[in-house]
Amino acid sequence: MRNICFYFQIHQPLRLKRYRFFEIGQDHYYYDDFQTEDRIRTLVEQSYLTANRTISEMIRSSNGKFKCAFSISGVALEQLEQYAPEVIDSFKELANTGSVEFLGETYAHSLSSIYDTNEFESQIKAHADKIESLFGHRPTAFRNSELIYSDEIGEIISKAGFKVMLIDEAKHILGWKSPNFVYNHSYISKFKLLIRNQKLSDDIGFRFSHNNWHDYPLTAEKLIGWLAAMPENEKIVNLWMSYESFGLYQPAFTGIFDFLKALPYHAMEQKMSFVTPTEAAKKNESAGAITIPYPISWAGHEKDLSPWTGNDLQQEALNKLYAVGERVRLCQDKSLQHDWLMLQSTDHFRYMSHKDAVGTNYDNAYEAFMNYMNVLADFLERVDYQYPTSIENEELNELLKTINNQDKEIEELQAEVKKLRARKTKSSEV
Repeated sequence: MRNICFYFQIHQPLRLKRYRFFEIGQDHYYYDDFQTEDRIRTLVEQSYLTANRTISEMIRSSNGKFKCAFSISGVALEQLEQYAPEVIDSFKELANTGSVEFLGETYAHSLSSIYDTNEFESQIKAHADKIESLFGHRPTAFRNSELIYSDEIGEIISKAGFKVMLIDEAKHILGWKSPNFVYNHSYISKFKLLIRNQKLSDDIGFRFSHNNWHDYPLTAEKLIGWLAAMPENEKIVNLWMSYESFGLYQPAFTGIFDFLKALPYHAMEQKMSFVTPTEAAKKNESAGAITIPYPISWAGHEKDLSPWTGNDLQQEALNKLYAVGERVRLCQDKSLQHDWLMLQSTDHFRYMSHKDAVGTNYDNAYEAFMNYMNVLADFLERVDYQYPTSIENEELNELLKTINNQDKEIEELQAEVKKLRARKTKSSEV
């Protein structure tokens, strides 16, 4: 039986306001709340709520057989909680169906997996805590920001307790191999990898309403027909895309929601089933190891990191930002720590790209860079006030080690107290 694995991404950055040089040291609030709220409300009204109702109807009409997964960044969850709590409620309803999986990712939708391993691990835990608190389940499958992956990153994710990771189809990595199999990490055989079917995903996410596309119009029956015609041994087809594809990139009048609703009927007619990423990894044996020594992403034809790190502006901003990671993690200033997360979103660096600045409100890459660097200058001043740059890194590392040891000791003592209380309760009952 062929399995179909749908996953949808939701992420929106906090939009930065126009922050001038003379505001450095004077104004510590960096965000354009009006622009942020306006963007979220547009997405909610045109996409998220209608899409969630559609998914809910698909689950009900198929008696729970339609399944899918969502990856929602912590930054996006915060905005939905603030500006559109009804969307959070609708996701909780989807979680209660048992047919929806919520994936782990970096809290800030950041590049920490490339620049700061400690920060990467911290954000993984923070995001898992957030997902568990909202939806009642801790993630077991992981999707990194922009589907960034390498063998080294996979090892970190495996050690964090995840069983499977989602990556993109990169021709220079796969070669003749098909994305329609489950694979495993190059040297951790139990850590599974799922690979996005780029063509079919983009057919839905980008080409669905293009009337000059040679396969237009795309119907549910046609898509399932393509899947049915695949070689019999290809057991899994991963269709992953941005959730904004439904209602925003492909407006309701294109028939995108009717297309979605019809998928379960045609799939079941062809004896196909829907699975979540965790189920896909459990149900399917690995077809072999995939070796990826250098990071790949889901961007463009190159599948590299150039949209975020490809020029001097981006590298300057990223290096200055991540240079203070240890200092920020040491401080107890909640607003500083929150700004640290918000400033890490990949979007800020993509706006600085000369060739691929998707979704930008800036006139050019230099304007995006200057605005971000003005904000960053103020942020770095605040960090320096907490932990001056005159403190050597060795001192910081020793201080951090002491704090970590203290935290560990506190956790152990709390666990011991819990055990003693349980024994006392049991003795009282006896």
